[in-house]
Amino acid sequence: MATSLFSRSILSLALLVLVMLTGSTTAQLSTNFYSRSCSKLFPTVKSTMQSAINREKRIGASILRLFFHDCFVNGCDGSILLDDTSSFTGEKNAAPNRRSARGFEVIDNIKSAVENVCPGVVSCADILAIAARDSVSILEGPKWEVKVGRRDARTASQSAANRNIPPPTSNLNQLISSFSNVGLSTRDMVALSGAHTIGQARCTNFRARIYNETNIDSSFATTRQGNCPRSSGSGDDNLAPLDLQTPTDFDNNYFQNLINRKGLLHSDQQLFNGGSTDSLVRTYSNNPGAFNSDFVSAMIKMGDIKPLTGSRGEIRKNCRRVN
Repeated sequence: MATSLFSRSILSLALLVLVMLTGSTTAQLSTNFYSRSCSKLFPTVKSTMQSAINREKRIGASILRLFFHDCFVNGCDGSILLDDTSSFTGEKNAAPNRRSARGFEVIDNIKSAVENVCPGVVSCADILAIAARDSVSILEGPKWEVKVGRRDARTASQSAANRNIPPPTSNLNQLISSFSNVGLSTRDMVALSGAHTIGQARCTNFRARIYNETNIDSSFATTRQGNCPRSSGSGDDNLAPLDLQTPTDFDNNYFQNLINRKGLLHSDQQLFNGGSTDSLVRTYSNNPGAFNSDFVSAMIKMGDIKPLTGSRGEIRKNCRRVN
């Protein structure tokens, strides 16, 4: 009798530990997390995102970048959306985000629309994940089902944003290491870099490449120099498309550009510069289906980085501040 009672106690304790452990993993994320609590979530996000892209196609790339910058800093927890206050330092003014990260008002608009159909239910972190997926599909990229169930962080880390988000000056080894640090493989890294098939970059982020580097097509460099003066501080915010061919269409032209030495950023061209990722770039350049498939897998995997689930975090009423 005592032995049986002891065994049941041990079993109960083991189950409790298991529940506690699984509560801190991605197990609670699922594609149908809001199927009952907010059945109109996905069409609401997509229609609002569609309206934003109709106004400015570039915003799709900006939202996708926000999701990337969010997930790389302590996980996909919506921390990048928090504003600085007199008593709180967020991530918006970290070096990779300052005067660069954009689209916050779009997330605000989506949050308001979602609150109208199911108030207090959906996290800002999930809204950002869904909006990133919708941005890709609206711009003619692949479609996938987004896993949801994240909750919002009450904290942010400017230092982690400065440390963890790979800068455009990164070499290949640094890129591989940055992605490996958050559990993403080299294949994931190359596929996710393909997001640069849409969007634009500031002159300050590619000036050194177009004036100083040799692994660049000369006519491409000359073209980009026309809108990006050599002198630092002059024209820093002037923009150029990351994909010179189809900057608002999600396709595989980015990889074709790399093969032709027309990658805009130093970190872009590092993927095709005689290193270990050259073969993947060639594969994606020749096979858009392979790129789309690997990109989807990598996006889902990135969305699994350290989400807050269960009772951790909160559901923010306003994406810019904690409750």
